[in-house]
Amino acid sequence: MKFPRIVKIKQHFQGPVVEDIDAAVSEQLTQAGLGRKITPGMRVAITAGSRGIANIPMIIRATVNELKKMGALPFIVPAMGSHGGATAQGQVEVLESLGITEEFCGAPILSSMEVVHAGDTPGGMPVYVDKYAWEADGIILMGRVKVHTDFKSPIGIESGLMKMAAIGLGKHKQALLIHSYGVQGIRDIMPEVARVVLEKANILCGVAIIENAFEQTAKIEAIPPENIPHRESELLRESAALMPKLPVEDIDVLAVGEIGKNYSGTGMDTNIIGRIRIHGVEEPKTPRIKYIIASDLSEESHGNSLGIGLADLTTKRLFDKIDFQKMNENVVTSTFLHRAMIPIVLDNDREALSAALRANWGTEPEQARIVLIPNTLHLEYLYVSESLLPEITDRDHIEIIGDLQELNFGNDGYLHKWHN
Repeated sequence: MKFPRIVKIKQHFQGPVVEDIDAAVSEQLTQAGLGRKITPGMRVAITAGSRGIANIPMIIRATVNELKKMGALPFIVPAMGSHGGATAQGQVEVLESLGITEEFCGAPILSSMEVVHAGDTPGGMPVYVDKYAWEADGIILMGRVKVHTDFKSPIGIESGLMKMAAIGLGKHKQALLIHSYGVQGIRDIMPEVARVVLEKANILCGVAIIENAFEQTAKIEAIPPENIPHRESELLRESAALMPKLPVEDIDVLAVGEIGKNYSGTGMDTNIIGRIRIHGVEEPKTPRIKYIIASDLSEESHGNSLGIGLADLTTKRLFDKIDFQKMNENVVTSTFLHRAMIPIVLDNDREALSAALRANWGTEPEQARIVLIPNTLHLEYLYVSESLLPEITDRDHIEIIGDLQELNFGNDGYLHKWHN
């Protein structure tokens, strides 16, 4: 098969950047009045999730240092529902893979799947809180505010501090309860659970993080607990405006270099690829992608290939890396089973691309609209096929880098150097 030529492009995104993490954390915690709530000897739990958040080890370390200056005894609790195989040690390993270690952050990590019954929602759902966090003298909620990959919230509560309070602190037990209601659970019930946590647990403040399109820290904001629901909805709009996107909306084949939990909770960000694949949830209108190829799985995912079901084709390399116990635990907890369904498995990138182009009816392979991306998180540098050049050449935010080139397959049939 004759493949189209490709060219490297650079997308120029704009957005603020926090240059001094320590100073920003110190300033925000002071403005939130944390010093008035801390007395010497207080044990304070800091939540740490499973997402690959930019600078998260530094942000946690800066928070630990500020608490120590106030005389507190901070510690870190994994707050991640069913991730890490829903085991205490597995969740510590997830944190360590993100650079969140006791040595770096300067605080112990206390991991347990035990929870305490803190109360009930108005609808009668039990609300659980991590045992270590509940027994502490105070809790600092920390998390990234970002559009969710499963739903759009009418109240502006999607992925952020409220989710951390509900599913993160509630561990596997709460995650199972909330996800048993499908999208309704995480869209409608999750905020109710979070409000009970804010009322019943001793939440000192929230530390909200938003990122720009380059996966850089764009804002760190400490929020008093009573303001978290309202302020999070405002930060969600700021975060959405900073998100990256693909250079065109109509694509024949999107080849994704790596999927993984460190790029998105769904392996591939549904907001980027325009696929949700949840029963009863309407698919996004854009982008319109005929076929998606998932080429590889990130090491940071530890075999959890959740999101593979969002692709149409994959490779033997990726398939051989799947840890079905970890992936199945995650997807069964979420109840969104389609996202772990295995697509067509081909020997390598060349065979996967050939199959997709053969099924691209009515278009010669050389004229196919192909986009190659390293993952759905890093979209500054990517490759596009020759047929897309007329559409993007005159766009101010897109820079053509280098010349057209042939697809560079290695002897093993996998593409070389497409991640740079």
